[in-house]
Amino acid sequence: MRTLVYIVIFLGSAFSWAQGDIQVVGDLPQQIFETSGLIYYDGKLITHNDSGNLAQLYELDTVSLEITRTVTIENATNVDWEDIAQDDAYIYVGDIGNNNGDRQNLAVLKIAKQDYYTSDTVVAERIDFFYEDQEDFTTTPNSDWDAEALFVLGEDLVILTKQWQAQGAVAYRIPKFPGAFLAERLGSYPVNGLVTGATFDPQSNELYLVGYNQFLAPFFMFFDGVGEQDIFSGEVKKTNLNVGFAQIEAIEKVDSLFYATSEQFNNSNPPISSASRLFRFSLDTDEVPVEEEEEPQNPPKMANDNDQLLLYKPFESNMLNYRLNTNRAIFGMGIFDASGRQVQFVPLEELRNDTIDLSTLGPSVYYFTFFLRGKTLSKPFFKY
Repeated sequence: MRTLVYIVIFLGSAFSWAQGDIQVVGDLPQQIFETSGLIYYDGKLITHNDSGNLAQLYELDTVSLEITRTVTIENATNVDWEDIAQDDAYIYVGDIGNNNGDRQNLAVLKIAKQDYYTSDTVVAERIDFFYEDQEDFTTTPNSDWDAEALFVLGEDLVILTKQWQAQGAVAYRIPKFPGAFLAERLGSYPVNGLVTGATFDPQSNELYLVGYNQFLAPFFMFFDGVGEQDIFSGEVKKTNLNVGFAQIEAIEKVDSLFYATSEQFNNSNPPISSASRLFRFSLDTDEVPVEEEEEPQNPPKMANDNDQLLLYKPFESNMLNYRLNTNRAIFGMGIFDASGRQVQFVPLEELRNDTIDLSTLGPSVYYFTFFLRGKTLSKPFFKY
């Protein structure tokens, strides 16, 4: 009798909750195609580009998506601006990007709102910092000392790291006044992805994060009850943002609505393209427990629902069998290891049947992924 090995999928969050329909407000102007931060002030969204672009802030109309005003920070250089935050009197721009983990000039720029409101050219004060527990500044691409999220917490600023290797986030605190400081560590959280933006609601004491995983699938996280000594001490919820491929970079809460922006993303192998866009959504508050899912003991017939992927593997075989049911255009298929490294890619024209040879792969957990128009579809499997 032939025995089949099936995939058991564990969903990492204890709870999920209903997400209101996400609206694509539209494509962003080419002038801000590398948008990397977002706040809402004086009836307009304010954003900026990331590394190597102009030291400018852009006001964006939420209906027309036109840039209505540009403000230049004349005494600053955009080394790697990654997020923006505000309090009642100031705007803070985080020059905190540190992909290689070797920067020793990390800073937050502080701009008086009174100056911003009255002039298109402003001067910023600097808040320089080092992480208190970073001892090694060796150049290491995709390091755990990168950061892309910043928010105001009372009299402090909080930076959240973007850990490429650990796939988590560490929170650090610095004062809001100019000077040079050691950033104090305030806890960490295993995100299972890359955090790219944050916004904090001081009235409800709720923290909201966005980011994406190794397949460029965006997510939204909610922390209820932020502690001053441990940012991640409260209840945590996480859900996917159903927008397909999108390099989500920033989030802002405006009353009961959330706005999020994505950066332009292009890749040649596999062929993926995602425009810089503005999204809008709200959250429904009804919580739904998430159960473990297990594939049935025999391969079922595929239902008529779109975007279903079933994997099954004969025992002691190097062949992985799959069934894909989708109405979307298929660009290709890839296999990724647990670190997110692509170990195999099959373009559409070379997809011959429903079987893949795994003989070149070593024993490990892998992710079998189809690249579809507007989304990826992925499931894990284990090679013995």
